[in-house]
Amino acid sequence: MYFFTLSSSITGMETLIQPKVLKGFRDFLPSAEILRTELTEKITQVYRSFGFVPIDTPVLEYTEILLRKSNGETEKQVFRFTDNGGRDVAMRFDLTVPFARFTAEHKNDLYFPFKRYHIAKVWRGEKPQAGRYREFMQCDVDTVGSDSAAADFEILSVMKTALNAIGVNGITIHVNHRGIFNRFLACIGTAEKSEDILRSVDKLAKVGKDAVFAELQELTGSEDKAQKILTYIAGADSFESTLDLLESMAGGPGDDTARMREIRAMMKAAGIESTYVLDPSITRGLDYYTGIVYETFLNDLPSIGSVCSGGRYDNLAGLYMKEKVPGVGMSIGLDRLIAGLEELGKTEKKGSYLDVEIFCLDKNHAAHYQKVAAQLRAQQVAAEVFPDPKKLGQQYAVTEAKCVPWGIMIKEENLKDGTVTLKNLRTREQFENITVDKAVQLIRS
Repeated sequence: MYFFTLSSSITGMETLIQPKVLKGFRDFLPSAEILRTELTEKITQVYRSFGFVPIDTPVLEYTEILLRKSNGETEKQVFRFTDNGGRDVAMRFDLTVPFARFTAEHKNDLYFPFKRYHIAKVWRGEKPQAGRYREFMQCDVDTVGSDSAAADFEILSVMKTALNAIGVNGITIHVNHRGIFNRFLACIGTAEKSEDILRSVDKLAKVGKDAVFAELQELTGSEDKAQKILTYIAGADSFESTLDLLESMAGGPGDDTARMREIRAMMKAAGIESTYVLDPSITRGLDYYTGIVYETFLNDLPSIGSVCSGGRYDNLAGLYMKEKVPGVGMSIGLDRLIAGLEELGKTEKKGSYLDVEIFCLDKNHAAHYQKVAAQLRAQQVAAEVFPDPKKLGQQYAVTEAKCVPWGIMIKEENLKDGTVTLKNLRTREQFENITVDKAVQLIRS
């Protein structure tokens, strides 16, 4: 542990500063950071397999860039300040709005459709609670330059594939279409209240049906209209029957319902349709969504909230450029997802990336220990040599704290013939006087 000191000019004594972290922010010990790193590596591999490429954007943006298209709630949550140059700046609250700015600024350097992934931290000054922090990691993919069912479906497909790749299989992805909802609101004469109604409906899971009904009645000035909205968002028994209901309540067939039918056909063709449900109550609170929207829930822990969400935002990049560039994307909320997996007992503790620890029995044999470690690494076995000739029990304790599964001991007799003694540190089973190659086989098995 490191302690920082502050000198006192009055007493000449040193005052210890209490080490502490801001509320809603966290340090990550090796076991937690290894888990996050391994998950992001697997997610990255999936994103790349779909053809997405990496970009990065600054943590700080001009405030007008981030808040030009946002509601009042977003403005309350953003970390905003005046920098030393007198500029009004803010820390990014998601990765999508900076990407829209990025697209406009680099449009001449990009090809379209352009597919990017971005895995980075974002900041929101919301109230910390289970699975919610003020600093957290998002794992985004977006496609801009294509307004097609294929682009919409690809995002839905990469969501499922990425989550399955990190061992999250018990999921349900709830999808909806903001365009159909907007048509429905126009049919009942409440189009001018669409943003307020969308935000009210978005609270359904948090505050309940009665509270939402009361708020809708106040917004629309009509009990009948409020009831129609509740009927709409309740849906029906299946994806297809719900889509038929929404279509009829929105005034009949349209490009939006046709798009949903096309996406559904792709789900069935790929054999993944059981993962997705059409849920008209899913609206997504952010104003920039214009088409399909979606949220993902853990079947065994729906109370943790959505762990992966997004949608189509055809007009977002238009805030920063004259040309209209359609876009669709999603984001995995890694920290909330990990919180859910930990609560379900589905994470494995690791203290290091090591496969094997070579114990230091005699400091005079240090060079030979390093030789064996190099031989192991040459065969893709992660190995380290314990640096000090401490008591074997002490070396075991440190190795156990790092969750290293294997240990190697090299005794005097092993030096002559180049053999080792391999020990499974979990089962305590030993394999004595074996070659390094044999040890590699056992470790891999």
